[in-house]
Order: sequence, then structure tokens, then C-alpha cells
Amino acid sequence: MSAISAQQDADVIVVGAGPGGSAAAYYAALQGLEVLLLEKSSFPRDKVCGDGLTPRAVKSIIGMGIDTTEGASGLDGVDLEGKWIRNKGLRVIGGNVRLELDWPELASFPDYGLVRPRSDFDELLARRAQQVGAKLVESCNVTGAINDPSGRIVGVTAKVGPGKELREYRAPMVISCDGMSGRLGLGAGILRDEKRPMGVAVRRYYKSPRHDDDYLESWLELWEELPGGDKRLLPGYGWIFGVGDGTSNVGLGILNSSASFQDLNYRDLLVRWLGGLPEEWGYVEENATGPTRGGGLPMGFNKHPHYKDGLLLVGDAAGAINPFNGEGIAYAMETGQLAAEAVAQAYGRRTDSARERALEGYNSAMADHLGSYYRLGGVFVKLIGNEHVMRAATKYGLPRKTLMKFVLKMMANLTDPRDGDAMDRILIGLQKMTPAVRS
Repeated sequence: MSAISAQQDADVIVVGAGPGGSAAAYYAALQGLEVLLLEKSSFPRDKVCGDGLTPRAVKSIIGMGIDTTEGASGLDGVDLEGKWIRNKGLRVIGGNVRLELDWPELASFPDYGLVRPRSDFDELLARRAQQVGAKLVESCNVTGAINDPSGRIVGVTAKVGPGKELREYRAPMVISCDGMSGRLGLGAGILRDEKRPMGVAVRRYYKSPRHDDDYLESWLELWEELPGGDKRLLPGYGWIFGVGDGTSNVGLGILNSSASFQDLNYRDLLVRWLGGLPEEWGYVEENATGPTRGGGLPMGFNKHPHYKDGLLLVGDAAGAINPFNGEGIAYAMETGQLAAEAVAQAYGRRTDSARERALEGYNSAMADHLGSYYRLGGVFVKLIGNEHVMRAATKYGLPRKTLMKFVLKMMANLTDPRDGDAMDRILIGLQKMTPAVRS
């Protein structure tokens, strides 16, 4: 255990107890560091999300020592009523084709996905970080950074509790997991790269008989029913994920490569799409269990550098959402682990310059881990933003199941780096040939 000076409250402060923050706190605490995990809300709390977890995310959850077997509800000593809903794979709908693709059987990843609402999923991860020694402070709204005379971040300011008491928390390193807004990154001068992908998504919960579907469902085409029986193709992609509690999580997203990105009423778009779906599915206003909520999807490392002056960016704050499929949880958890490893390495160095080199290594670690894959994703986003390319891909690609198995592996980033099949070797070869997106 490291010794904390009188001027420090912790070895490292983690801002935001979402999946990335809880993973960072968990892995830093495992290294023997004193960790302060600051969460703006109090649990339980909700987040805008599709709630779907691919095998890549499941691997990270299991890596934190959490039981994902069917029926498992939470952690010892923590009363969380939610359950894991397991799924077999992805059902893709488009071009008059309905195709069910099972998750691949790999050595590197489990062969199942999960659904669990963020309303208790995030708390499950945060409590796990607490179990290994991280100190969690809820209702702690971080308002800005504390900088030393050189400009280096050495802590944060916050409003704490119902009385919004002004507090300062100090640590020599801060991990920013504060989501899309990325207040700490903005304060450090880290802005969104307009050349890299960005998306917007909205979702709503509906009571539905399809709540126990054992496939995640992805709609590549969104059709609106028009008077007289005609149909109109809408921009974007959609999803329907059974939550298993009597409801479905239904939503849609659109990428900034689409010509319609800036000029849409996304909530209205969702209603128009759902109006064309079978009535017996139940996706109508009277079955909605809450409002439509939405948010931005920062993708492809569109915020960088990921380390600067004592601040490390993780998850959405780092623009780490997968541009191929809009998945954020897996990559938040993976980047959280990488950030924790960089901080632990820095604490193992004897001089300030050596510690700084260890922290700067986080930029390279992020590029090595996902940079080439995300550059490919940027190309993919530009291609599917062209409606003619997307229509051709849907028409000619979907009927070919072998091709779609390859596409599933690529979009979900599921490959075996060693002893994989021909598809794995092709995908890994593509990444090796592709220059990495760097901070």
C-alpha cells in the first residue's frame, strides 16, 4: 500500500462510477493504491444505453470477479434485484432478410451475451470496486480540476451531498470517466476531433411480450408506415433488446456520416419507426414505462490525447465507443483497466520524470489496443453513411450467412489472436496493415 501525504486524499481520483470508472477503480485498488471513486448521482441511478452486452463486455465483467451465470443477481452482501438475461447472438433485419447469427465460439471470449439495465448494472460494478478497497463517494458532483502552478492536475473540486457542500479532493493523478460531457478533459484543453466519428442515439422502454428474446435484434433499415399502405425509409439503424423483466429496450441511432445527422428530431423518428412494427409487439405509447432519452456517442477515439498533465481519459470521455456497432461498455471497462495499469506503473517509478513517462505510455497503450481497429471503423462509418452503399450492402450482403458471420466478428471485435480460424486471421491481418489512430 502506498503512503499518502498530508496534502493528498488518495493516490488516484476516479471521476464517474460508470463501467469505465468502476473498472479503473477496481484495478487500481487491486494494485494496492488508495482510490477515491466520485459519482455525481446516488445509486440506484439510470443511464441512457441499449443495455446489451456483447461477449467482449461479458469478458470484462467476469474479469472483475462478477458472476454472470443465469439467475445470478448481484454480489455477496449487496442486495441488487436485477438478473442477467443471456442471449445467443445477434438477429439482423434488413433488405427483407431476417438472419440469426450466434456469437462465435472462441478461446478469447465467452460464447454468450447479456442484457442488464444500467439502472442496477453500474451499481453492481461500483460495489465490486468497493469490495476490493476503492472508496466510493456518491452525490459528488465534480465541478472542475485543481491545478498546480505548472498546470498539472492535482485534484478536483466538487459539490457533495444534498446540501451541495463545496469540497476539494487531492491526488497526484486523476482518471476522468465523466462521460460524453468530459468536463475535465475540456478543462484541460482536450477537444473533440471533428474528423472522427460521432453518433446520437435515443431509447425507450416498453412493456412487451418480446421481453425474453434470446437474441439481440439489430435493424439495418427503419421503415415508416404511410397512409395508403406505402412505406418510407428513414435514416439510421435500430435495436430491440429484451430486458427480461417484462420490457424491451427499443432505440435507434444515427452517425455523423449521414446527411441527415444535424436535422433530425430523434424522438419523433423513433415513434415513426415503431408505428410500422407489428402492433402485438406492444411498442406503443400506452406501453411505455418512461420517457424517451438520448445522448451522444463519441466514437473512434474522437477525443485525444488520452493522457495530459496528470489526467487520464477513459470510456466516453476518451471517445472510446466502437464505431462499428456503437458499443461503449466493453471499451469503457477495457480503457479503465489500461488507465489503472498506467497509474500503478507510475507509482512504481522513483523519479518524477520516470513517473511521467509511465503515464504518457497510456497514450501508446490505447493506440496499440484499439487504434488500428478504430481507424478501420472510421472508414466503415464513412461508407455506411452513404445510403447507396448501405442499401447495396444490405441487399447483397445479408443473404450470405458466411459473409455475415465474418461481419459479426468484425463489428463486435471478436477474434482469437492465436489459433483462430481463417476469418480471425483476415481480421487480425487487416488491423496489422492499418495505421493506428493515435492521441
